[in-house]
Amino acid sequence: MNSEHENQTCGDNYGTLPGCAPLAVPYVPFQQTGAQRYTRQEALNNGTLFPGLNLPFYLKPEARNVVNGPLAELQALEFVLSELGQYLDTHQDDSEAFALFRQYAAMEQDARKKYEAEHGPLLQRSAANHSRYNWLDDPWPWNMAEESGKGGNG
Repeated sequence: MNSEHENQTCGDNYGTLPGCAPLAVPYVPFQQTGAQRYTRQEALNNGTLFPGLNLPFYLKPEARNVVNGPLAELQALEFVLSELGQYLDTHQDDSEAFALFRQYAAMEQDARKKYEAEHGPLLQRSAANHSRYNWLDDPWPWNMAEESGKGGNG
């Protein structure tokens, strides 16, 4: 199936769209240093640490409530670490953000140790830190609360 557009020859400064559409050079500016930040729970609820980046990602208010508890706190800390790490990839000289990154890394490490001491390993490799291999012990961290003494596998 040949069309007149397939036979058209375009110059190097044009793309392959019909009609020889001109090429574009997109530009995405970097965030400003010292940008406003959400709290870690707000960041997890909004899907970003930075309110300035929360433009197209609005959720229904009833969908914004993340479950609370030690696992949710650990997830929030890990999310903020990921967001700060991505920010620091483009803002390596932001000493305030790096100090915050280090603070959250220490908090995440403490929260993980505390969670794993109470509930068992979160990652398979974390089982190496215990006296026996306990990766497959019930209940798993994501299982719902047990009802009336029923096991987590039922």
